[in-house]
Amino acid sequence: MRIVHLGVGNFTRAHQAWYTEHAPDAGEWGIAAFTGRRPDTAEALAPQDGLYTLITRHADGDTFEVVSSLSAVHPATDTEAFLGYLRSPQTAVITSTVTEAGYMRGSDGHLATDDPAVAADVEALRSDPEASTRTTPGRLVGGFLTRRAAGAGAITVLPCDNIPDNGPAFRTVVTELAQRVDPTLVEWMGDNVSWATSMVDRITPATTEAERAAVADSVGYDDASPVPTEPFSEWVVAGDFPAGRPAWEDAGVAVVDDVRPFEQRKLWLLNGSHSLMAYAATILGHETVADAIADPAVRGWVEDWWDVAGEHLELGAQEVGRYRTALLDRYNNPRVRHLLAQIAADGSQKIPVRILPVLRLERAAGRLPAGPVRALAAWVLHLQGHGAPVKDVREPEVLAAARGTVADATSALLELLAPDLVPDEKLTDAVVARAGELLALEGAATV
Repeated sequence: MRIVHLGVGNFTRAHQAWYTEHAPDAGEWGIAAFTGRRPDTAEALAPQDGLYTLITRHADGDTFEVVSSLSAVHPATDTEAFLGYLRSPQTAVITSTVTEAGYMRGSDGHLATDDPAVAADVEALRSDPEASTRTTPGRLVGGFLTRRAAGAGAITVLPCDNIPDNGPAFRTVVTELAQRVDPTLVEWMGDNVSWATSMVDRITPATTEAERAAVADSVGYDDASPVPTEPFSEWVVAGDFPAGRPAWEDAGVAVVDDVRPFEQRKLWLLNGSHSLMAYAATILGHETVADAIADPAVRGWVEDWWDVAGEHLELGAQEVGRYRTALLDRYNNPRVRHLLAQIAADGSQKIPVRILPVLRLERAAGRLPAGPVRALAAWVLHLQGHGAPVKDVREPEVLAAARGTVADATSALLELLAPDLVPDEKLTDAVVARAGELLALEGAATV
């Protein structure tokens, strides 16, 4: 194994593992994957030697492919295995899909040092550099301590999470945790750890019994953990890989000098519209992206959002127009069952990077367009019990802030996540008005 992956789930298996499978030098690169909080993926794939079926859901039917790039799958708790990989000079890349919440960042973008899990990791690693840890930054610091002690040399960290500048963001929190554990490690990291950046894109729903049945019926074998996905896939990567990497570019990866224009396009147009639908369309009663986008009202809301967000993108209008057209084709694929409730999770981490940057730019210009205001209003209503159920890494905080009237909740939530946007009476009034419009349509899709 030459790649270690943290946070393996369906997306990783439809994306990074798939690209690695299709690289011409795939035989030289195996992935040792570690699960997130739950060991389910490791337990399902262990009897299958890491093999699984990728089901690509085309509008006119499915295709099936066995992916073999996962050489080993471990539960997150297997610290011994993780450190063993980090001791090896052959390990060249660490990739991650730990979600925004896994970075353990405060609202200022720095390490959440007051989080009990972060504090516990610092204390544990001070006592024992090979201690088990609870957070992803803590795990990396422990891994780097072990790699330094082994003299295993340079390595690249390539995060694959949907946050802006994910490489620098990850570097910040890991470096700050390392500073608290062992300041001398920071210098070693500066010399031996390269932080790459990436933008990832492939809609990958959760696996259900329907996918297991489809594999058995169509290709004649049992797979405990197949992965459904859409035909579209994109991966844009920037950074240095001093210990090497697979020839991903030959598998379709765009290797560029600057990921940011592509990242911004995806975060705002795809992820932003996903969040808008996850909160607003579920108030109407829609369950999936395909159901929602087929509703003329929801389609109009998405177009409103795109019109505003698109004006602020660095890429040209022609490129933005092509991307919008491609998104509508993807959203309208009825065979990709992408649940809005799944997208709605962890809004406290998503709204600040998907919606608020555009709203901030519009307020600076003295405008209050419907697109971003409606998205914010829908999220406020979501936290007040409308639409998709709440599941958020900061659930106690955001639910407490969302109490009271929509106006009170809007002010409190912005104070929590974007204090630069408050006080703003005109913005609050606009959110209240859009919330009222949404509530007037509550349940309309199920009537």
